[in-house]
Amino acid sequence: MTKKDIIKQISDRIDLPQVTMRDVVQSTFDAIIDSLMVSHRLELRNFGVFEVKERRGRRARNPRTGEPVDVPARFVVSFKAGKEMDEKIQQLRKHYSAQTAKVPVKAVAEPNPVGPST
Repeated sequence: MTKKDIIKQISDRIDLPQVTMRDVVQSTFDAIIDSLMVSHRLELRNFGVFEVKERRGRRARNPRTGEPVDVPARFVVSFKAGKEMDEKIQQLRKHYSAQTAKVPVKAVAEPNPVGPST
């Protein structure tokens, strides 16, 4: 789902123009970023917690050359789902495990031998 999809979905749900919803959604995202810049933590009850954390610098390897590379320290945003969101997401597990139990396992076909065509 993209930001455009979110805007359309909310616009349809509450019957407001998409232009208005685009501004609301963008303002919401901007407010989240601004809050993280100031306090490094944003808690949205029943949704989750965004938090700015520092990832320490480390020594890694270039996968192509195998040479050691220094990766500098940097800040990253982490997200931990709230209880209500986590419970809803866990319902997916029940849904998918129930679906996979109903799907019969197909026999694997033997590969066709490749030979000269006549």
